[in-house]
Amino acid sequence: MNLSPQSTQSFTELNLLSQHVLDTAFLVHTALGPGLLESAYEHCLCYELDKHNVQVRRQVQLPVVYGEIEIDAGYQIDMLVENRIIVEIKAVDRLLPIHEAQLLTYLKLANKQIGLLINFNVRSLKNGIKRMIHD
Repeated sequence: MNLSPQSTQSFTELNLLSQHVLDTAFLVHTALGPGLLESAYEHCLCYELDKHNVQVRRQVQLPVVYGEIEIDAGYQIDMLVENRIIVEIKAVDRLLPIHEAQLLTYLKLANKQIGLLINFNVRSLKNGIKRMIHD
């Protein structure tokens, strides 16, 4: 990882932005609780972030680049925040290694540094969050 003053400042900004996303996720989870579909949490999280002028794109197409070809394999990022942070929303019994592998692959394919894996189907949201970094 490049630790020049500029990259350190940029990474600090990314950390602050990811914390804002997580704070907003806690707000949504407190209001809705567990048990809904992923799409409900995604809509509400986007709504709350939009209220705070945070740019969010939903269901962003993510092609696979192999050699010189680009393959549309149907992959989609749940949320791309400020074109910098990938957020994958889950509503499952528990996060599995495959969910983490999916996020790491998305980070690599999209050339992004920080990803948040958020499982809303938990009693306490702090037990449903995985923050991942791709160098």
